Amino acid sequence: MSSGQATVYIIDDEIQIRTAIGSLCEETGHQVKLFASTDEFVAGSISDGPSCLVLDVRFPGTAPTGLELQRRLAETGVLIPIVFISGHSDVRVSVEAMKRGAVEFLPKPFREQEILDAIRHGIERDRRRLEREDSVREARQRVETLTAREREIMLLMAEGLVAKQIAARLGVSEVTAKVHRTRMMRKLELRSPIEVVRLVDSMGREEETTRTGTGQPYS
Repeated sequence: MSSGQATVYIIDDEIQIRTAIGSLCEETGHQVKLFASTDEFVAGSISDGPSCLVLDVRFPGTAPTGLELQRRLAETGVLIPIVFISGHSDVRVSVEAMKRGAVEFLPKPFREQEILDAIRHGIERDRRRLEREDSVREARQRVETLTAREREIMLLMAEGLVAKQIAARLGVSEVTAKVHRTRMMRKLELRSPIEVVRLVDSMGREEETTRTGTGQPYS
C-alpha cells in the first residue's frame, strides 16, 4: 500500500492553475486528478496509495471552502496531506490551516519548484503514515496468534514488569512466566522489552484512532 505511484488531487476553480499544476505533477511521475470545486472532490474517492491534496482556499457559490473541506476530511478520518494555495493574503486563514496540519500554505503566484517541493513533502508524509499503518496491521496479525496467557504477559511487559513481577502478578512460577514470555517474543518476532512497549503503544494509538473516527476510508 505504501509503495507505488502517488496520486495528487488538485482542487481549484481556475482551470489554468489546476491544469498547470497537474502537468507539473505528471511530469514528475505522479497520477493526477483535477477538480473545479470541493463538491466535485467530495463526490469522488481517494486511492489507497500515497497521495497529496492541493487545495485552493476560496470557491465561488455555495461550495465548501478549502478550510471547510479540511475540517470535514479530519472529522471523517481522511488523513490526506493538504497543500493550500490562495490568491488572497490572509494570515488568519493560513495560520488556521497550518494549525490543522496543512503541509504548506502558498500564496499565488508561486514558483513551480515551491509547489513541487510542497507536494513531494506531502507525499512523503503520507507514505510514512501508510508504512506505519502497514506495520501495525502486520503486528496485529501476529498478536492474534498469541494465547491468552501470552497476551497477558505481553501487556505486563509493556507496563515495564520483569519476569519475577509478571509471575507474581499472574500467580505462576518465574520459570513458567519466562517460558510464556519466550514463546510470545518469538511469535511477535521481537527481540527486546522496548520493542514490546513500542508494539503495544502503536496498537493503542491505532485503536484510539479508530474509536474517534479517524483513519477511515473516504468516499
